[in-house]
Amino acid sequence: MEPLFISASPTSPEIDFRFDQDTLSIKGESYPENAAAFYGPLIARVQAYLDGRSDASITVNVSLAYFNSSSTKMLFSFFDALNKAAIAGNQVRLNWYHDEDDDTILEFGQELQDDFGALDFHDHPVSGN
Repeated sequence: MEPLFISASPTSPEIDFRFDQDTLSIKGESYPENAAAFYGPLIARVQAYLDGRSDASITVNVSLAYFNSSSTKMLFSFFDALNKAAIAGNQVRLNWYHDEDDDTILEFGQELQDDFGALDFHDHPVSGN
């Protein structure tokens, strides 16, 4: 599957999905005008990539400084697809990067860890200095 790269914009994150390397990365801020229109095709590509996989080792790097409520719903769909892939036998490592002083992003990561228990969750506080 061809890699998928979308440069960050003022309202949407950088997307760097290197399917051939089993690495998916999202970083930046996410408050696009239409989160479903932005994330829907990305989630479809990820689901197509995950279909039929049962022994892959996938790394997902997420470093979001801010995301709005409509992005949250789409991110949950993204993590749900990854969790299902992990249940199917894939190893899915989620690296969750956040500013060490940002309790909101930290708590969202903890919620992901609770809701999607098949993911190999790793919290990475980043110093704001």
